[in-house]
Amino acid sequence: MAAGYHFDPSILREYDIRGKVGETLSDADAYALGRAYGSYAVRQGAKSIAVGFDGRLSSPDLADALSRGLQDCGLEALRIEMGPTPMLYFAAYTLVVDGGIMVTGSHNPPAYNGFKMVLRKKSVFGAEIQRLGEIAARGDFVDGIGSESHHSVMDAYIERLSADFAGPDDLTVVWDAGNGAAGEVMRRLTERLPGRHVLLFAEIDGTFPNHHPDPTVPGNLVQLQEAVKREGADLGVAFDGDGDRLGAVDASGGILFGDQIMLLLAREVLRDNPGAHIIADVKSSNVLFDGIAAAGGKPVMWKTGHSLIKSKMLELGSPFAGEMSAHLFFNDRYYGFDDGLYAAVRLLTALKRLDTTLKAFRDSLPHLHNTPEVRLPCSEARKFEVVNEVADRLSARNADVVAIDGVRVNREEGWWLLRASNTQDVLVARCESDSAEGLARLKAEVLSELRLSGLHPDPF
Repeated sequence: MAAGYHFDPSILREYDIRGKVGETLSDADAYALGRAYGSYAVRQGAKSIAVGFDGRLSSPDLADALSRGLQDCGLEALRIEMGPTPMLYFAAYTLVVDGGIMVTGSHNPPAYNGFKMVLRKKSVFGAEIQRLGEIAARGDFVDGIGSESHHSVMDAYIERLSADFAGPDDLTVVWDAGNGAAGEVMRRLTERLPGRHVLLFAEIDGTFPNHHPDPTVPGNLVQLQEAVKREGADLGVAFDGDGDRLGAVDASGGILFGDQIMLLLAREVLRDNPGAHIIADVKSSNVLFDGIAAAGGKPVMWKTGHSLIKSKMLELGSPFAGEMSAHLFFNDRYYGFDDGLYAAVRLLTALKRLDTTLKAFRDSLPHLHNTPEVRLPCSEARKFEVVNEVADRLSARNADVVAIDGVRVNREEGWWLLRASNTQDVLVARCESDSAEGLARLKAEVLSELRLSGLHPDPF
């Protein structure tokens, strides 16, 4: 490697590294990341780093290059088997290692891939990711002769997942891995649980031949909904491409969004942690924040992003947090990282402890008119500029705005949100109102603001 190495700046995101393989991301980038992260870690006394990878076609080669980079810093690269991101986190928390890197494209299209990193059981994100870019650009690498070893953690991980199950023993549950990295763990986990379990797309296949593994998009849940109805199941659950997010549908096929799942789980957590801070991201419904307060918790609205949420949890000592995108974080009896499979176990447990069904819970929620997360294509260079322009116009009108992450605008009829995604070239919008007419007005306001910034989408 030359004295310095320059990453495409677009891949250095707020809370991970992500790019399109063959265009902005390559094996050379993976090696350089191993050198930069490895040097950063060695200077903090690290000696060994766990390396995991998901089922994308590009992941094995990227993981190999990453491992070489770590070894050339004098580190032991401890390779675990292919699996979901939470299994890598589990390795980083339970093995004698100083950190971990997961090669994963998460919920992005098959051509994308990237890296999620932890060091000393804390996420590497934000300014630290930019620092890795600076280390690489300067060629400021630590040199050494390291080693590579292999360690299987899947058995221990599955044992840990099942240890906290205390749910009903007579449910029929449909599980959909979407051909993502959670498939094998899902298959083996369900063999240990009571009840009847029907598995969809458990075979790991990086081309995702059946549907895209992103449970926040309703179209990706159609096969799960059909299977729940066909099997007469009590509920269905789904996972994203790297298994750190959870989707759910009830017995009628009705979709529960991330903030709705979170409310059910928060009620269960608060039984054992009364008065605790429960954190949710800025995209979440007022129903969630009000529901947390009604259950005796202290609701906290925070920025979107798994690393940002985890840092806030540490700051507040929160036992549970989540995002609208269904990253769900349990610090209550677990490790505090986002794990879709563990969240599924806790969801089943919550149904028994709260003596309800998923359908009864969903039917009990206030009926509001809202949109899902709407993603609007917008270039990497432009998306943050658009949000800043909208924020400036709102400020000039003295609007009631929460500006912790993009703009969340409070109106008499509800609220709307516009923020720039940190993982994709998109703007994210969401609206919520207590009436159809109010929702129409909120959507019109969002579209007006986008048009003022030169965008003319029709996302709703």
